[in-house]
Amino acid sequence: MKKLIDEFRHGWQGISQPSLHFSAVFAVGCLALSTIARWGIAQMRPDVFFTPYFPAVFLAAAVGGARVGIATAIAGGVLGVAVNFSSAVADSARFALLLMFWAVCGFAIWGVEHYRTIVAQQRENSKRLIKEEEYRKLLVEELQHRLKNKTSTIHAVLHQVLQDQPQIWGSIDRRLRALSATDDLIARLDGSGCDIKDMLHSELGPYGHVRFNLNGDPLFLPAKLAVSLALIFHELATNAGKYGAFSSARGLLQVSWSVSENRLNVTWDETEGPVVENVGPAGFGTKLLQSALRSFDGKTEVRFLKTGVHCTMQCRIPAN
Repeated sequence: MKKLIDEFRHGWQGISQPSLHFSAVFAVGCLALSTIARWGIAQMRPDVFFTPYFPAVFLAAAVGGARVGIATAIAGGVLGVAVNFSSAVADSARFALLLMFWAVCGFAIWGVEHYRTIVAQQRENSKRLIKEEEYRKLLVEELQHRLKNKTSTIHAVLHQVLQDQPQIWGSIDRRLRALSATDDLIARLDGSGCDIKDMLHSELGPYGHVRFNLNGDPLFLPAKLAVSLALIFHELATNAGKYGAFSSARGLLQVSWSVSENRLNVTWDETEGPVVENVGPAGFGTKLLQSALRSFDGKTEVRFLKTGVHCTMQCRIPAN
């Protein structure tokens, strides 16, 4: 019984074509039920000859395909002409109804077959996309592995070269660790999310926990938004390490966030850093800041004040 149910389900869903024997038995069953229904209707309307066979043709075509549907339509037409549940005889009017019945059945069978073709094509596209996604994940994992190896090699080489210059090495070491931490975080976020405070601690921790202050309630970020914010925070932290608050002995950073009507507001404030005299043309980092939140109906604004960099971020928090 389970095999028959699976065969019916696969045929109905267009996964595979049922066997000819199963399709024939199913079509005969549909015709029998339609004939019984026609007999019941004939007790009130004896002039109904073909209408009860429409469901049989549709179901037979949907399960067994176009050929079974055509055979069922022919058989239904023959039954409508040959089998009588009253004293009426087949006349020209009934043959005209037969032609109309076959015409409508032909249109219905074409529609069912067209739908089955579309479903089969969509199923093939889905399989292809799944394979491509699996290949993409494998490729990304391989690239992440190679990137981590290269970063570790660079870290080791610089440590050997600068081991006699601890001050310079300490500055470079913090930045390399921050970069590695962000890469690891983005890799982990590919299929999940994280809390915004954990993300900021991971990104800013290498610069010293006394150099920054975080203000905001616990907030779990969906994966896509978390990745975008991780890229923004990494860019801002890198700039702070090169030119901003983290490049000065007294520099401090305060990051605050709040949620209002499902929209996230983040403020990045640097103080006691070097004064920015001249701002050059927009580079990759600036373009990243401006575009990273657009897919979340958001925007990023950066201002270079005398007290330090002031950046505000606003975006919609997606449901997933």
